[in-house]
Amino acid sequence: MRPWFVRALWMGLLHGAVQTGVAAVGVRSPEAGSVRLIAVGLLIAAAVIWGAVDTLRDLEGRGMQWFVAALIAGPFAGALGVIGSALLVDQTGQEALWVALTGGAAFTALLVLAPAGLGMLLGGFPARKDSASPQR
Repeated sequence: MRPWFVRALWMGLLHGAVQTGVAAVGVRSPEAGSVRLIAVGLLIAAAVIWGAVDTLRDLEGRGMQWFVAALIAGPFAGALGVIGSALLVDQTGQEALWVALTGGAAFTALLVLAPAGLGMLLGGFPARKDSASPQR
């Protein structure tokens, strides 16, 4: 399997599951506003860590891999979030799908790509320290 496909699949599944979970918590406990912040923090942490690991593993073309993965994960997560909300949370209808596939997908793609880029940047620091240290 291609690396971008694996990233798109897992990040899409993760984002779709988190969307459904946040919607479920919002319906059952409307006063729990901090759940959304915690969920976004976990999504950011997952992409930062994975991006850093890709840099540490020296994955070739990792920037383009993450770009393509983010473009695919956005609509995939949006569709999964609508389906999950419709089946598990409330009576979300197909009218929510258009919003999820446009604005929601763009936000999800940004929420995948930007933290992964930060992770790739941070993952390069240990490699630079090793190359900067004097060899004996």
